[in-house]
Amino acid sequence: MNTVIFACVHNAGRSQMAAAFFNALADPVRARAVSAGTQPGERVHPEVQAAMAEVGLDLSAARPQRLTEELAQGAQWLITMGCGEACPHVPGLKRGDWPLEDPKGQPMQRVRQIRDDVRARVVALLEREDWAR
Repeated sequence: MNTVIFACVHNAGRSQMAAAFFNALADPVRARAVSAGTQPGERVHPEVQAAMAEVGLDLSAARPQRLTEELAQGAQWLITMGCGEACPHVPGLKRGDWPLEDPKGQPMQRVRQIRDDVRARVVALLEREDWAR
């Protein structure tokens, strides 16, 4: 089983969207995703929950969590969300960085654009690694 960690600072927006799309579109026998942050927020941003609900993905039960050694154990990939120096680093994992704008506080039209960009990047990763359903 391949595990991908999607990470940002607060784990309340981009990384939550990426993990939700990944787990919805990946073959669950071959790959799974988790999301985490270095300084987790209290909750997933409401505008992110709303945008994801529009495409049938419910993030109402999702909670930001800290990126720990335990969480990273067994993972193969760490994909960060364009948070620069604040992005987490886990030695030994394959790395990717997706320079995505933070959706927090953005108008819904912009949140939808970010959501669609995240989905396109997840689909490309799944196809490249042959993990799609």
